[in-house]
Amino acid sequence: MAVSLLVAAAGLLLLQRLLTPKYVDDVVEGAFIAEYYGEEKDFDVIFIGDCEVYENFSPVTLWEEYGINSYIRGSAEQYIWQSYYLLEDTLRYETPDVVIFNVQSLQFDESQSEAYNRMTLEGMEWSPSKVKSILASMKDGEEFLDYVFPLLRYHSRWSELTSADFQYLFQTKKVSHNGYYMRVDVKPAVDVPEGRPLGDYSFGERAWSYLDRMTALCSEKGIRLILIKAPSLYPYWYEEWDEQVREYADQNGLLYLNLLELTDEIGIDYNTDTYDAGLHMNLSGAEKLSRWLGRTLREEIGLPDRRDEERLSQIWQEKIGFYEEEKRKQYEKYGMEER
Repeated sequence: MAVSLLVAAAGLLLLQRLLTPKYVDDVVEGAFIAEYYGEEKDFDVIFIGDCEVYENFSPVTLWEEYGINSYIRGSAEQYIWQSYYLLEDTLRYETPDVVIFNVQSLQFDESQSEAYNRMTLEGMEWSPSKVKSILASMKDGEEFLDYVFPLLRYHSRWSELTSADFQYLFQTKKVSHNGYYMRVDVKPAVDVPEGRPLGDYSFGERAWSYLDRMTALCSEKGIRLILIKAPSLYPYWYEEWDEQVREYADQNGLLYLNLLELTDEIGIDYNTDTYDAGLHMNLSGAEKLSRWLGRTLREEIGLPDRRDEERLSQIWQEKIGFYEEEKRKQYEKYGMEER
């Protein structure tokens, strides 16, 4: 009887693994959160937030130019309560010197999509932080047990299976560069729509409460919290939103960097430095941003250059090799010369 139960349980686990999305082909963003757990965790800087961090900053550039060891714990449309619990989760393993949070998600006071919820939550390892994040994120109609046992959610996914579901049944492949999503192709930003007028520009109480919790947690742990607005032209960032964040940063002694206002200083060219008409940076834009940010972290925060640490340098040599190979493949894919 016991053997039969074990065989049945193993079969269900195998079936669950097969039917759960692998995020290794088109929608690779769903794999980013899980990749962190395989890292040696001694990062100076942790980024948290949505696509405006994982598509706009290159940890490899921060290392090569400044010896700053960084990681991006980003995911698609990551809501601020998810960012807070990811920070809580990260602090189970390490205490970085700096946490950088992108403020675009303050616009949301509740989850907008189950699919985006899952791309953040399913990659987290089980902990009280994951449980709290699930409970804070679930939309009407979602069930907690569907996150505990993803088979309950994906049991009908048979018709969507691809060869990748079988190839990566037991072991997945690395798809990010310390959380950074690389794109080398170019699509200039033209005819970017203006933001439509809103009836109320105030951020919601729930969003503010989680920013307060993030601020308090960083203060308690001696971490420098930096708020940023990435230079993404869309979704639109309203002046009224910016004023609220500036006031909050001033009241709490935080550094706030609105990079939309610093594009000339950074050297961003929206004709060459974006791959999707201004929503996100391509490799050229991300490396420019990272060079500028690294200089700021060195000069204003005083982060040290760690390139003389033998073990860390060995780890980064492997990462740089993977990064350069990905660049080569993408330039070849898009028929472009390396820049």
